[in-house]
Amino acid sequence: MSTNPIKTDIFTRRESEARSYCRGFDTVFTSAKGSEMTAHDGTRYIDFLAGCSSLNYGHNDPDLKAALIAHIEADGIAHGLDMFTETKAEFIEAFERLILEPRGMSHKLMFTGPTGANAVEAAMKLARRATGRSNVIAFTNGFHGVTQGALSATGNGYHRGGAGVPLSGVTRLPFDGFMGEGVDTADLLEAMLKDGSSGVDAPAAILLETVQGEGGLNAARPDWLRRVADLAREAGALLIIDDVQAGCGRTGRFFSFEEMGISPDIITMAKSISGFGLPMGLVLVKPEHDLMGPAEHNGTFRGNTHAFVTARAALEKFWADDSFEKDIARRAQIIEEGLETIAAMIPGARLKGRGMMRGVDVGSGELAGDICARAFQSGLIIETSGAEDEVVKILAPLTTPDETLKTGLEILASAAQDVAGTHKHAAE
Repeated sequence: MSTNPIKTDIFTRRESEARSYCRGFDTVFTSAKGSEMTAHDGTRYIDFLAGCSSLNYGHNDPDLKAALIAHIEADGIAHGLDMFTETKAEFIEAFERLILEPRGMSHKLMFTGPTGANAVEAAMKLARRATGRSNVIAFTNGFHGVTQGALSATGNGYHRGGAGVPLSGVTRLPFDGFMGEGVDTADLLEAMLKDGSSGVDAPAAILLETVQGEGGLNAARPDWLRRVADLAREAGALLIIDDVQAGCGRTGRFFSFEEMGISPDIITMAKSISGFGLPMGLVLVKPEHDLMGPAEHNGTFRGNTHAFVTARAALEKFWADDSFEKDIARRAQIIEEGLETIAAMIPGARLKGRGMMRGVDVGSGELAGDICARAFQSGLIIETSGAEDEVVKILAPLTTPDETLKTGLEILASAAQDVAGTHKHAAE
């Protein structure tokens, strides 16, 4: 418990109205460890949000923290632009040895500004440079960031409305499942690409998330992904996989597209790539498409040196063998069973997502929001996603102990039961 007085009016008095997550969690947090956060009054909360998948390895992992503290105490480089540093070399070597080489990947690493949106901006620029084309095909319900270029590929109308100018350079087509069961939207993509009168300009890239995090946990089928990849290649377009939220083990493997038979030309990463919640953006690009000149895409904070330290430590701790993947698979099963219990309480509810990127579509943004609010009152931090915020979305740290995971699911189930009953009585 903090002994310092908390004057919460400072937030409403001075913080911008653009603040968002804090509106749903009306408390002041002071510390966090593992899968729990503690408020200033000593109340402990189980964290099923994990920095929106920025904390896949939990809060303040002791080994990552120790590596960072040791680096700082030794007067290690704190900021180095994109100069050569020991920490950068150690991270790249670990990434090459533990991630790229075992998967037969030749990709080069491009360090961008420290956000997922900046990585997407760089990816789109790379594709346009490599192909000499400008059009990018993106999909319904995709979310790729809110900076101007990335926002043009984002589908959400609320966020797009914040641009203040027309958003261009992107053709939007329906994601897998958008048209309902029995409709393969890759058929439309193929028709539009192959008909010279479709009005779709030859694309520089096809950009997608294999699981749409903010879009409602829509998980593309492997067959659909393979077909999209084939169509991109036939059209002379680069395939960009946005793994900012779905990567770093969130869907079960390090990359969300593993074992799906596709080889993306460009992959964007951020969020949990640093391992510790530190800002870091990364673009993986096949060597033949690494065509930008020096500083053509730059940024003062490209290559966060402290993030290199914790990112390397995370790779060496969690990805040296397949034991962590097995842990994720076991915990994903626990989540699925818990969500099935919740779905059974609500008529028409259904499970969505993959791995430990799961949720339940309860059919109503109001219902989902009320469930999350009730859960927070009982000690669980959890949020919604989807076009109408209709999906109760679990993004618990991948390291969450089984018993903590079960306790959180029990809190969520109790909240769902209470809220569903209240809504039912209100409708009668």
